[in-house]
Amino acid sequence: MTNHNHQKKIALINDYTGFGRCSVAVQLPIISMLKVQCCALPTSIFSNHTGFESFFYTDYTDNMQAYIEEWKKLQLHFKGICTGFLGSAQQIQIVSKFICDFKKEDTIIIIDPVMGDYGKAYPTYTEEMCSQMIELVRYADIVVPNVTEACILTGTPYKEKWTARELLELAEKIGEIGPEKIVITGIPQKTYVSNFCLEKGKGYELIRTHKIGSSRSGTGDIFSAIIAADAVNGVEFTQSVRKASKFIKKCIQRSIEMDLPLTDGVCFEEELYTLK
Repeated sequence: MTNHNHQKKIALINDYTGFGRCSVAVQLPIISMLKVQCCALPTSIFSNHTGFESFFYTDYTDNMQAYIEEWKKLQLHFKGICTGFLGSAQQIQIVSKFICDFKKEDTIIIIDPVMGDYGKAYPTYTEEMCSQMIELVRYADIVVPNVTEACILTGTPYKEKWTARELLELAEKIGEIGPEKIVITGIPQKTYVSNFCLEKGKGYELIRTHKIGSSRSGTGDIFSAIIAADAVNGVEFTQSVRKASKFIKKCIQRSIEMDLPLTDGVCFEEELYTLK
């Protein structure tokens, strides 16, 4: 049988959005730029993301298992499995089974538990889905929640301001679920945006970047794509977080210079050549 596994591959499980620079449309070129083959498994298809006034949407849940079965026939081996937004309890179950079926000893699991922001779960996220996401995180080697998601995962009350000690306690609680590496992302600290990194057995680090501009779609997807590809490539964890933070800042700055609407995300294409 033909061997399709000569090149490092990441299975990317996320929605596909045609316009607006988010999810698979952003992550695939970034992972490719970092010399890892990106194999996308769509969870849903959007014409443009939900931040626009209207959009076309197709749920891909009913097709996911048949899609996966074809990958099994090809005997694909993934060095990484990276998940993004999952729209239902059924999709979380499908992804859990996917991990069980495809994970090998050298496979790194990266979970972005896309559940909410600004202190609240997304309207589509039920208590059942939050509980199932906690179970999915048990499979993770690396998890990249924002502050809201970190609070949901640990049952911690949300607040705006956090001390380093409180962030450490929050990250340690997530570590108790299973992951070896945790980065709590997008923490606002006056003129900075910070990422709190904890790696079991190696301590923690708070990585700060000067805040510029306003929130834009897709920055979390860029972040998780870099973390995933770097993990597969053996890049040290905090070094990868710094790289992702600096790259996103450059992309936001370039988007401001080009006067792009916030809904259009960040023009990462302009800076992609700098990513190594």
